[in-house]
Amino acid sequence: MQELLLVPSRILDRLRQDRLLLILVLLCLGLSLLHPDQVSSYPQRVDWPTIAALAGLLLLTTGLEECGFLQRSAFELVTRMHSERQLALFLVLASALLACVLTNDIALFIVVPLTLGLRGMARLPTSRLVIFEALAVNAGSVLTPLGNPQNLFLWHRSGVAFHTFVAAMLPLALILIAVLLLFTIWAFAPVRIETHEDVEAPSLNRRLLGTSLLLYPAFVVLLDLHRPLWALALVAGVFLVAARRVLRQVDWALIAIFVLMFIDLRLVAELEPVRHLVEAIGLDYPLRLFASGVLVSQLISNVPAAILLAEHSGNWRVVAWAVDVGGFGFLVGSLANLIALRLLGDRSAWWRFHLYSLPFLAVSALLAGLYLFG
Repeated sequence: MQELLLVPSRILDRLRQDRLLLILVLLCLGLSLLHPDQVSSYPQRVDWPTIAALAGLLLLTTGLEECGFLQRSAFELVTRMHSERQLALFLVLASALLACVLTNDIALFIVVPLTLGLRGMARLPTSRLVIFEALAVNAGSVLTPLGNPQNLFLWHRSGVAFHTFVAAMLPLALILIAVLLLFTIWAFAPVRIETHEDVEAPSLNRRLLGTSLLLYPAFVVLLDLHRPLWALALVAGVFLVAARRVLRQVDWALIAIFVLMFIDLRLVAELEPVRHLVEAIGLDYPLRLFASGVLVSQLISNVPAAILLAEHSGNWRVVAWAVDVGGFGFLVGSLANLIALRLLGDRSAWWRFHLYSLPFLAVSALLAGLYLFG
């Protein structure tokens, strides 16, 4: 009974700590008061296949974190890398690769704690590394449907095969990775890494690591067969039996954030002023659709932008290119940016992030636009 009474206070504490979640809850309450007749339709407004896929990915990456794989990887990195530039290039490429097969948000839950673990082993520009990891996961995630939540949503909505989606996004991925590598070489000097003394190798739970790695291919196959609920059930069921603590450590508030995004943004898209604005912009023209996706992402983040634009356009490829590019620029452009800097815990980095991300957006948007419409 006492545990049940503590639940509301825990929810309130989480809302106070997570401003984005609080904003989405308040927006949902406001829209509910404005249109109470729509409340019964809320479950139908959520893209549950996308939510199931995201929850499964969260479980898998939490398994990797709990087994000590991240801590062991940090140790191996700091003992093998010889310069800051070499380390930075490795981390951004690893971040981009992870984001291809997980999601950009979830990849950060792997690489940022790994990077923060390096602080106890060597003197490094940790804040700058995390900023570039945020850029990297956004760049790498564009390639696959599993790379980021907006791709996952647009893939399910388009109904195309996995390889068809990858082929459509490959040129953008190559553009962004090329720009990322040039920015990384420019931002990090070939300075030798100075390690601290008495650094010991962390322990590794090989059983949990093996379980997490074996589950991943089965999970991807089920997603490609458009069985996300079965995929989630498989992963959750195995962890429930083999490693129940993984279920307890998952950031379930992140799932709540995406559920609320679907409800809030689809309600906003139906508002009369929004409809008139969309009609005035003329999203039937691909160039306007692309520009709108980039700009709207700067205001409300690229996942809500994808949900909003998909309500008014069936051109999923242009929408995907636009909102993926729109993840750069201002901090709010991608939830991954907010996650990275929140994990870092350095308030000054929130301003320094824009010194790299805004030029990255300008270059990437120009090159992507030239490829699509040049």
